[in-house]
Amino acid sequence: MEFRVDSTGATSFLFTEYQYVGVFMVAFAILIFLFLGSVEGFSTKGQSCTYDSSKLCKPALATAAFSTVSFVLGAVTSVLSGFLGMKIATYANARTTLEARKGVGKAFIAAFRSGAVMGFLLAANGLLVLFILINVLKLYYADDWEGLFEAITGYGLGGSSMALFGRVGGGIYTKAADVGADLVGKVERNIPEDDPRNPAVIADNVGDNVGDIAGMGSDLFGSYAESSCAALVVASISSFGINHDLTAMMYPLLISSVGILVCLITTLFATDFFEIKAVKEIEPALKYQLVISTVLMTIGIAIVSWIALPSSFTIFNFGVQKEVQRWQLGVCVGVGLWAGLIIGFVTEYYTSNAYSPVQDVADSCRTGAATNVIFGLALGYKSVIIPIFAIAISIFVSFSFAAMYGIAVAALGMLSTIATGLAIDAYGPISDNAGGIAEMAGMSHRIRERTDALDAAGNTTAAIGKGFAIGSAALVSLALFGAFVSRAGITTVDVLTPKVFIGLLVGAMLPYWFSAMTMKSVGSAALKMVEEVRRQFNTIPGLMEGTTKPDYATCVKISTDASIKEMIPPGALVMLTPLIVGIFFGVETLSGVLAGSLVSGVQIAISASNTGGAWDNAKKYIEAGVSAHAKELGPKGSDAHKAAVIGDTVGDPLKDTSGPSLNILIKLMAVESLVFAPFFATHGGLLFKLF
Repeated sequence: MEFRVDSTGATSFLFTEYQYVGVFMVAFAILIFLFLGSVEGFSTKGQSCTYDSSKLCKPALATAAFSTVSFVLGAVTSVLSGFLGMKIATYANARTTLEARKGVGKAFIAAFRSGAVMGFLLAANGLLVLFILINVLKLYYADDWEGLFEAITGYGLGGSSMALFGRVGGGIYTKAADVGADLVGKVERNIPEDDPRNPAVIADNVGDNVGDIAGMGSDLFGSYAESSCAALVVASISSFGINHDLTAMMYPLLISSVGILVCLITTLFATDFFEIKAVKEIEPALKYQLVISTVLMTIGIAIVSWIALPSSFTIFNFGVQKEVQRWQLGVCVGVGLWAGLIIGFVTEYYTSNAYSPVQDVADSCRTGAATNVIFGLALGYKSVIIPIFAIAISIFVSFSFAAMYGIAVAALGMLSTIATGLAIDAYGPISDNAGGIAEMAGMSHRIRERTDALDAAGNTTAAIGKGFAIGSAALVSLALFGAFVSRAGITTVDVLTPKVFIGLLVGAMLPYWFSAMTMKSVGSAALKMVEEVRRQFNTIPGLMEGTTKPDYATCVKISTDASIKEMIPPGALVMLTPLIVGIFFGVETLSGVLAGSLVSGVQIAISASNTGGAWDNAKKYIEAGVSAHAKELGPKGSDAHKAAVIGDTVGDPLKDTSGPSLNILIKLMAVESLVFAPFFATHGGLLFKLF
């Protein structure tokens, strides 16, 4: 019964969300066609190629039409990825609960395999649609790689714009319900998490599916589509683009294809080769997935680079041709891959309650919520250091070897094991909801303990997934930024010119503005939820005794209405900024805005995600009471536990709404600028033209 409500609630919310987003999608598609078509005054004549003026390329009108088609396809694929992932998860929740009766090993396999289905579905979907799209457009473009891949960039834009609304809308939904359920249920009424007496409990479980599963699926699909598009755009002006070498041009897609095979083999290690028998084996099994997939993928990269690439080739690098050996490009992909692993492990160290940072945060709860918040913020800021160095080193190495193409394939390297990353990520919400179903169905305490153990490991792995998404977003944005600068005809981005510097300042401010909007949205939605839950506890007789059922539907409606209404302003901010800056201030200022938002967005995203993850696991550390230290702080309902719940509640919008949405902000602005680059270069900078 609860499972059915959960599944129906998630489906109905997504359909409502997609109706609103569908209107936006049509409007934006028309905008793309009009803006890009107007570059050459809607002329159907061929135009001279950007990088070889002696040749004629296809007209700008064709690029406008096919960019629009690519945008719609990317948007539909993104929506489909999120929706199918959510469907899989809602079926998997109940199965995992039932398997938990047989033991923790069986429950783990049910949850992990369900996550893996979603991971493979998403990776394969993204790759298949992109491959078909390239081959269909090739019938028209023939050897004009440049025009073909410029038209393809719409695919990444469509994927990311849907991901933004999915992430923000789903994030507001899930956190409004979660915060309302926790504050009244745990802190005020002292009832367990997912207790069926809590009116917000169904909305909370639905939220896990629409935010963490559908939102995360769309988000990583967006990264996947954009990194492929960025690599293809940069490659189209290389020597194998000029020589029309199809296999070498498809190198980015081949890397992703090998990644799917590698992840398939890796999954067998968790489910078939080794069996989990005890709770303490869960987290290591998930971590080994990352290591095994990275090691196998390194071998896969070497093989693909050897077979697909010519021994040496040239890459167009801001006006000059750069000679690149094939082993150098292989190293670029490898650097991105291993940087992803480092980011994953650092994230795990700062968010898992097996290590001292989270234990210190839990310990700080002894003196109340204020010290918990201080320790948590400090941990989040500190956790940024190593990932930033990892990203910086991978940028330096890949740019030195293969210019912007190196950075684009490094981003693909980081995302090449996306199927495993998503399996680990989706495993978390599936386990969380399995626990909710066990609690609501009144199953034995032993089953709830097993699902809690699965969930605690899932919390850490969800943070690892977010770390991957943010790290790859930084590389993808930089590659798209490079493609935009080349396409807009800018030779250098000079920070000392006022046009660029004001762009930098405004760009660095945007992630703060965006975070303020999303967090306030969660706060105002949670406020309504808390009031409704309190009202029901105070006015419905027999609710606390469990003799009367609460009104779940009202709480689901509050979350749905709030998230649909509140997702539009942050989405509009991200989508309109590049258009306004490009049209009124021109490409130089826009390049500053992109650089500024990338630099500040990455920092805030990592610290927000890790702070929230650490507070959540500090609370779980006290609740589980496994070690002597945790027993001192507990049990549930103690002052330290209440302080931990408040910390977790503050962290909820940070880790599940603002943090993960920021990586979409930096990618989306970059890919949108790239799509509209021809228009901005021709007609942009109206204000500067007036003066």
